[in-house]
Amino acid sequence: MRFRELSIAAQTAYAELLESARAQGRHRTVADLNGSFASKKVKERTYWYFAYRDIEARVRQIYVGPDDDRVRKLIATVREARDSKPLAPLARSAAALGCEAAVPRHFRIVRRLSEYGFFRAGGVLVGTHAFLCLGNLLGVKFTDGSRTLDVDLAHAGKNISVALPADIKVDVQGALDSLEMGFLPITEMQGKAGTTYLNPKNPELRIDFVTSASRAGKSSVHVPNLNVALEPLKFMEFSLEDTTQAALLSTEGAVIVNIPSPARFAIHKLVVYGERSGASRLKSKKDLLQAASLIDALAAERADELRNAWTDALGRGPGWTKRAHEGLAALQKLEPKVESLKEWAWGATHMISPKDARAARIIKRGEDFEP
Repeated sequence: MRFRELSIAAQTAYAELLESARAQGRHRTVADLNGSFASKKVKERTYWYFAYRDIEARVRQIYVGPDDDRVRKLIATVREARDSKPLAPLARSAAALGCEAAVPRHFRIVRRLSEYGFFRAGGVLVGTHAFLCLGNLLGVKFTDGSRTLDVDLAHAGKNISVALPADIKVDVQGALDSLEMGFLPITEMQGKAGTTYLNPKNPELRIDFVTSASRAGKSSVHVPNLNVALEPLKFMEFSLEDTTQAALLSTEGAVIVNIPSPARFAIHKLVVYGERSGASRLKSKKDLLQAASLIDALAAERADELRNAWTDALGRGPGWTKRAHEGLAALQKLEPKVESLKEWAWGATHMISPKDARAARIIKRGEDFEP
C-alpha cells in the first residue's frame, strides 16, 4: 500500500480544524482587512486613518476618527485580533497526531492570498500542496510524493468570468508584495510580467500561476481582476472542474482552500505524464507517485469516483485517451506490486470504449450500460 490510515484521533482533529477554519472564514471582521492604521497630526490634534492599497496599487485612506478612547480601543482590538492565532493550537494538534502540514513559509504565501480573496474569487491550490490536503481530507498519510519547493496556484481565468460578479477584484500582486519576501515576477520575452514569481536571493522557492489552455495560444493570460498573469497549460481544465474545499494546515494555523477532487487530481496526473516526452518524463516520477497514492487510497471505497473521472478523460477525444493510457502504462510499470493499482488498472484498460459518446455519458452518471 502507498498509504496508511491516519488514527481516529488525527482524523477527528483534522475534521474539527476544517470546520473551525470554515467558521472563521464565515465570520470575518475588520481585523481581516488588509491594511494598517496611521495617525496624522493636524493643528495640535491627532486623527487616525486606515491605509490600504487598491487593485491599482494606489494607497487609499479611510478616516477612522479623532484620537480618543473609543478609537484607541478599536485599534487595540483589531491589533489584538490580528496577533491572536485561534486556529494554531488545533493545527499543531492535528500535525502532531500525523496530519501533513505545509512548511511555514509556504503556508504564509497561501494564507496571504486567501486573505486577499484569491480563493473566494475561484482560485485553486494545485500541485503538491493540494496533494497534502487530499491526504488529510481522505484520512490517510501517503508514503511519498509530498515534498516540494514550489507553490502552485490555478484559476480558470477568463473562462470563469461569466460566473463571477463583474466588479470582483483581487490584488494578487499586492498580496505577494505585502509578504515582504522579495518575490518578483519573471519577465517574459515580450517584456510583460510573467506567471512565475521568484526571490532572486532564494530562487529555490517559486510561485506559479496557471490556467487552462485555449485556442488563443501559449502566451500568458493577464487577468485584470486578479492583477496577475496565468500560464496556459494543456489539460488543466480537467483539474479545475468539480473542485472541493480543504484546510491547508501549518504549525502557524490553517486556511480554507479550493483544491481538485482526488479522483480528478489522480487522472490528470496520468494524462499530463502522457503529454510529456523524453527527458521531461524522467522529471515526472513524482506525478506518477502521487497518482498511484491517490488511486490506491480511492480504489476500495471510492472506486466509482475514479471510474467517472477516467471515463470523463477518455470521453474528451483520442488525444486524451492516448495520453491517459500512456500514463496508466507508466503507472503499472512503476508500481507493479500494489494489488489495488493492478486491479484498477485492469478495469481501466478493459473499460468500454469512450468513442461511444452515449456510453461515456451513461457510465459517467453511474448507470449500467447495455450496447
